[in-house]
This record gives sequence, C-alpha cells and structure tokens, in this order.
Amino acid sequence: MSSTSFTSLTALAQHLRDDLENKKHVLLYAYNGTGKTRLSTEFKNFWKNGDQRDTLYFNAFTEDLFSWDNDLENDRERVLKINSGSRFFAGLGEMEMDNRIRPLLNRYADFDFRIDTTKWEISFSREVQDGDTTTDVDHIKVSRGEENIFIWCFFLAIVELALDGAEAYRWVKYIYIDDPISSLDEHNAIAVANHLAQMLKRGSNSLKTVISTHHALFFNVLCNELGRAKKYFLSKGNLADSYLLRETGDTPFFHHVATLAELYEAAQSGRLYTYHFNMLRAVLEKTASFHGYQGFAECIRRDNDDPEGILHARLLNILSHGNYSLYEPQEMLEENKRYFRKILYDFLNRYPFNSALFPPTPSPSEDAADGTAQELETAKS
Repeated sequence: MSSTSFTSLTALAQHLRDDLENKKHVLLYAYNGTGKTRLSTEFKNFWKNGDQRDTLYFNAFTEDLFSWDNDLENDRERVLKINSGSRFFAGLGEMEMDNRIRPLLNRYADFDFRIDTTKWEISFSREVQDGDTTTDVDHIKVSRGEENIFIWCFFLAIVELALDGAEAYRWVKYIYIDDPISSLDEHNAIAVANHLAQMLKRGSNSLKTVISTHHALFFNVLCNELGRAKKYFLSKGNLADSYLLRETGDTPFFHHVATLAELYEAAQSGRLYTYHFNMLRAVLEKTASFHGYQGFAECIRRDNDDPEGILHARLLNILSHGNYSLYEPQEMLEENKRYFRKILYDFLNRYPFNSALFPPTPSPSEDAADGTAQELETAKS
C-alpha cells in the first residue's frame, strides 16, 4: 500500500481536492485525536471568496448551529433554536423541510417535531401510551442522542436537496462528512452507512464527497458500498503537525485490526460501553473462523480455575446480546470493564499484532491489581 506524508492540514486538504478531480468519493479512516474534524474545517475553508463557499459539511461544529432554549422561567415550552445566519439553512423557509426530514428521522427515532420558520426554532413531541389512551406530549426536550440523530437527518435532507440541484444549494460542489454518528452498535452502523451510500450513489449527480470516521465497521461498509472510492487510513506523522495518508484496499483485514485498535484504546482510556462487547465478540468470531475453530470461545484464554473456558465465554455471550440503546450508549459496570479488559488483553497476548497499534500505558491504573495490563506490556517487550 502506498503512503504519502503531509506537513500540514492545508496540504492534506489540497490533496483530497485533487483526488476528487478524478474520484467521486474519498473515504478516510482515522483514530480519534488524529485531526479529522480540523481537516474537514480546513477542506471547507480551502476555497472561499467572501461569503461564498463550495462545501456542505457535517462535523462536530454542525451541532453548534442549534442551541436549546429551555424556558427556564416556566419550564414548559422548550425549543431548539436555529442559527438563522448560516447558509446551512438557506432553503429552510421555502423547502418544506419538515416533510423532507420526517421520513429520514422515522428510520431511527420515535419522536416528532415541528419547525417554525418565522421564529427559527424547532419543537419536539412524543406519543405517550397510558393504558388504552395515547397522548401527544408537546415541547419535550429530547435526549442528547436523539438531538444528534435529528441534526443528522436534518443534514441528510439538505444533502438530498443539493443532490437534486435545488436553487438554494447550487453553490455546493463538495460534501464533507466527519463522524456523523458516534457510538453506533454494529447493526445500526451498517444501516446508517448503507443508507448514506445509497443516497450518494443515486442518479447522475456531480457532487463529490469526502467521508471520515473513526468507526471501523462504518468505514468498512462504506468501502463495500462505494467500491470505486479512494480509501485511506489517516494517521499522525513522525514530525510535529505532520500527517501520513496510506491507501488501503484490503478492507476486511483492515476492519479487523482497526476494530481491535479501537477496543484497545477504549480499554486503556476507561471509556468502555456495553456495545464494545458486541465488537469484541465479532473480532473473536472472525479469528475463530480464520483458525478453523468451531466457536469464538476457543480464542479466549482458559484460566487455571476455569480450564474449559466456560466462564468468560458465557460472560461474553450474555454481555454481547443485550438490547443496548443505539444513541444512548450505556457505560459498563466496573466489574464488566475488568472482564472486558482481561478477555481483550489475553487475546492480544495470544495473537500478537503490530505493537505500534497497541502501545502500553505508563500506569495501567485499575488493571494493575489483576496484572492483565502488565501481562500485555510483557508480551510486547
């Protein structure tokens, strides 16, 4: 696989624009903290002339175009305010955005909304069942996860307008999407990625797209759906403020290793959520299949007090089948975090990967007690 080094985000943004002269889609995978969001902003700002832009983008700053008015005085009419000065909302008044957003939102959520284009605000409602009676509760404040998916569907509705050549979005030449939804479980990562890919592939639209993500499965599905896209792994370079862009074409293998790196990073940081058990099980199942085993339990280390490996296999089986919320991920209990780390670290000891992808931490904190982190460091030395 070829790789190219860049001394700045500006040079990298220029390279991506050059790629899009010959390609319709560019896909980037990068770990959190690499600079994906800053790159999307640099790409957006690369070409501008006064107020003129050529990129419709979605990143962490897109959420800042919306802000809550919680009606602190009466605590009744809570609304989400819209930044009326942004070109993001250029077609809001005349495009019947409610009817464009609602079919998209219904894929993922059970609440409804109404956009007031005179006050530039959005109110939310939900049906509440009480026995045989159904009541509409208005002016609710949706959760943070529900707010995120609403904003994502708002963006998708605008993308559809740009793809259809709507006058309000004729200025759009590029679409740049950075990590649209965080903390997706595997099933919904596939659903969201597939839906996005089908939207971008439809018709003969001339818009070019860059999509960057830290979600391994989301990236892998996009690679499969957008087969002719340029596919990259983005990482930090050896020099300060430098970046390395490496082409990757072997997406199934890449997904496997990238998922492990993501799980390891989560385990080291302590930010472990219930859906991480699903991801770990998927890796173990793929490994078992590769080595010709009948089940993933064969890839779990067997302790002296559990020679058949029943305990951890049963734990992983149970904990990977919970009905976990898509946009409200639950953090693991501390005991489950310890089990997760032990299974993961033992797996990495048994099947050593490139140590550069799994750097040991100076002080393993809570894992020092059972020695699993120390075992990992020892195995890598």
